[in-house]
Amino acid sequence: MEATGGQVHFCVLGVLEVWADGRRLRIGGAIQERILVTLLLEPGRVVPVSRLVEAAWDEEPPATAVHQIRKAVTDLRRRIPGGSTLIVTERPGYRAVVDGDQLDLSRFTRLVAQARQELAAGVPAQAAELLRGALDLWRGPVMGGQGGDTVGAVGTALEERRLAAAEQLLQIRLDQGESGELIGDLRELIADHPLRETLRGQLMLALYRSGRAAESLEEFGRVRSLLAEELGIDPGPRLTRLYEAILHDSEELAGPAPAGPAAVPAPAVTPSTLPYDLTDFTGRGSELDRLTELVGGGRDGARIVALDGMGGCGKTSLAVHAAHRLAERYPDGQLCFDLRGYSPGEEPLQPAAALGALLRTLGVPDQRIPEDESGRAALWRATLAGRRVLLLLDNALDSAQVRPLLPASRDCLVLVTSRARLVDLDGAEWISVGTMPPADSRALLTETLGGQRTGAEPEAVDTLAELCGHLPLALRIASARLRNRSRWTVRYLVDRLGDEARRLGELSSGERSVAATIQLSYQAMDAAHRTAFRLLGLHPGTEVDARSAAALFGLDLQDTEDILERLLDVHLVQQQQLGWYTLHDLVRNFAQSLRTDDTRDADHAATGRILDYYVAASEQACTVLFPRRARRPVPGGAPVTELPPLGDPDQARDWLAQEDTALRHAVALAHEHGFDRQTVPLARNVMFFLNLRSSFDEYERIAQLAVDSARRRGVEQDLRTGLSNLTSAHWKLGRFRAGLASAQEALDLARAGGDVHGEAVSLDQLGLLNAFLGELEEGRRQLVRSVELHENPMRKAMALTNLSTVHSCLGWFREAAEAAAQAVALHGSDGERSNQIPALNDLAIARLGLGEPRPAAVSLSLALSLGDEASIPEDLALTLALSADTEQRLGRHALVAGYEERALDLVRTRGTTLRRCEVENIVGRLRRHRGAYAQAMELHRSAAGWARSIECRVELARALDGMAHAAAALGDAAAAREYRTDADELFAAMGVLAAPRKAG
Repeated sequence: MEATGGQVHFCVLGVLEVWADGRRLRIGGAIQERILVTLLLEPGRVVPVSRLVEAAWDEEPPATAVHQIRKAVTDLRRRIPGGSTLIVTERPGYRAVVDGDQLDLSRFTRLVAQARQELAAGVPAQAAELLRGALDLWRGPVMGGQGGDTVGAVGTALEERRLAAAEQLLQIRLDQGESGELIGDLRELIADHPLRETLRGQLMLALYRSGRAAESLEEFGRVRSLLAEELGIDPGPRLTRLYEAILHDSEELAGPAPAGPAAVPAPAVTPSTLPYDLTDFTGRGSELDRLTELVGGGRDGARIVALDGMGGCGKTSLAVHAAHRLAERYPDGQLCFDLRGYSPGEEPLQPAAALGALLRTLGVPDQRIPEDESGRAALWRATLAGRRVLLLLDNALDSAQVRPLLPASRDCLVLVTSRARLVDLDGAEWISVGTMPPADSRALLTETLGGQRTGAEPEAVDTLAELCGHLPLALRIASARLRNRSRWTVRYLVDRLGDEARRLGELSSGERSVAATIQLSYQAMDAAHRTAFRLLGLHPGTEVDARSAAALFGLDLQDTEDILERLLDVHLVQQQQLGWYTLHDLVRNFAQSLRTDDTRDADHAATGRILDYYVAASEQACTVLFPRRARRPVPGGAPVTELPPLGDPDQARDWLAQEDTALRHAVALAHEHGFDRQTVPLARNVMFFLNLRSSFDEYERIAQLAVDSARRRGVEQDLRTGLSNLTSAHWKLGRFRAGLASAQEALDLARAGGDVHGEAVSLDQLGLLNAFLGELEEGRRQLVRSVELHENPMRKAMALTNLSTVHSCLGWFREAAEAAAQAVALHGSDGERSNQIPALNDLAIARLGLGEPRPAAVSLSLALSLGDEASIPEDLALTLALSADTEQRLGRHALVAGYEERALDLVRTRGTTLRRCEVENIVGRLRRHRGAYAQAMELHRSAAGWARSIECRVELARALDGMAHAAAALGDAAAAREYRTDADELFAAMGVLAAPRKAG
């Protein structure tokens, strides 16, 4: 609103606006706005400073609050023309001095009072005009709803006055004979104030007088359910009497004829019952484009477009938004009808009832509507003949409910929304509505919360969208809770949603609830499907195939596939790739919430079945992929109906990769619920694959679970195996001393039980750990004994490889070459190609130590052909570094830099700490030989730091040796002497021969 004549005008019925001389004034920040609005809400009255403090800061004022109030008032007086006379000081605070025309609130109050007088004088038309003028002054909630608790309390009282004025205006219009014209306005008001019985009664009366008695009675049912759920009460006597009168078609409900010249016929009104379009509708661009494309611009466009998706994905909002966009193409009417396929506490609407209500909406009198469904369907099709009507059938249960409602005319468009894909609805084009893309989720939260709030916490906003599963209903509920709790940060709500047990409970606001929405789909299924759905919440994977589901359900494969496809049809599961099914995170939470004391035994049995399935399948996969690993007896479990195809290494590797998450979670599930019989063999199989992937943190976690389960079960063989695997994890992660403890315990158990294989494995591990801690001779002795004891070819080859490593550390390159060559030969026939790579690397190291780069190059070429970055990448990193060394020694410099960079990149992103030390020392030595001394120093210094962190004395000595060479070349003689002394002391303490001590 703009001021005229130089006078200042204030608008507080909405966002605060101050106008002077035709321009809007800037009056400062939030504190100034709250102070000014608080004064203007009580014009002419003194507002104490204490009240202004509360308005500005609610319950958390700063210590200087009173002083800041004075400064803010001074600033307001400066910014507003004539401010010193508009805001005057009067003990104990300040007073706003404005006349009736300067403040929209004063004008609103005056107009409402005048309307009351006109109505009392019997001039309702004039009263209606005055009320329209009063209501037009409102632009939204006071201060846009952002004024804090004090301003908000006054704003609530003013909103009540606005609603009273709106109700009075609507009643006048009803009394003047209007009806259908009021329905849209009434629905908008009820959407914001669903518990106001006066508005509900006016809507019921308007619908009844518009020939829509059935919808009027439905409206009463809705408000009755809402009042019972929200307040625990029944509708008041006035609304109840109105309902009974409509039910009995009482003559007293007939309204007067609309005012106007009787001789002029009223123009035909195009029926439109579309719900209001969300003003903050966001995203869904691809779906809208697809729908518009399907409808097309001509007669060849689709007549039926159906939207399916899980509850809460926004199907109805999307359909309503699209209907409003397409409305002008269908000038003869736009109808929306709720078929109640999935409505709480209500039965799905029968086609006959829906047809009757639709016919009444088009103005067909009750006496012309047949009683039977077929007669009503025929009349419906005849009524729509030649018309261009858009029909939105919302919340459909099945095709049988929809089919009788379809018009015959090709000029009509039918939009259908359903949680189930109605595959037998012939002629329909389908659009599946999924969750929102992350960008659309952010946009929706920004639209509903405001850019200032989301911009302040962008990371928390993204996390909130993830926790809501990008489900529009969940996003809107979360946004509503944040708007209702102005003190909550987005991060605070994120933390509350972080607890999975509470997440569904948190995603509830008023009538809306994610859990209740999913519950409707769940309850619509039969008992067998409900049971299967509950059991899916037990599945350890994020993706489920039919075979694992069959084990979980205890059914055969065909019955299981039928159940999964039915769950897919009703969108309780999703399908990202053929044969694999997923649960939305919130749907999974709901499935897990269905467990009770009554289901405990069945759930326990199902958990046992799925674990037995994964033990059997992973055992088969590892047998194929690692044929020469030591055999372990697998405790028998429930018979598995059908395993996946695992006949060759590629199939086994692909299955383990696909089921990686499920297998790891299955180990945790087995351990947590006391299924120790399954935990140990399942953990062993999973660790073989994790080692192949170099996922050593997970390897260690799984190994610890296996050890804990074995201790709990009291089976020493399982405990020894678990400790051996845990030692391997400690070794890979550079936790050498922890590895010594677990390996020694395993050795003691093996010797006590006469387990020669276990003794050999433990000696192998102890030898390698001792060697890298600097006890090279002790480590060599243990490894020699391990080789002597081993009978399993694969484990013997591994021990020989480790022995070769220690021989090279000691400078015994001839012995190292012999041990590595034996390991390569043993691995060559086992079909496990990745196992050869460490042995080939060690053979190359020995050949280089003997000054034989050409044979080393042959070994490394074979290693490169066998490995890739998906299989034990830290071994491939060492192969690349050694290849650079070999190429440089052979004078073939073109490939050296490329090998170096690949090795460093791979070991730094996916390698172990020990391997990083080795690779950085090798590359540092190569660059030093090329004269890049500063780069060499940086690499050796990095290797030294990592070596110290894991107590690896071998690599620390090599790093110090390299730093001594680099420092000398860079002219730092003092540092070079210090590094040389430290390196030589370490080499001597470890018994390393003089010749191989030098890094180059």
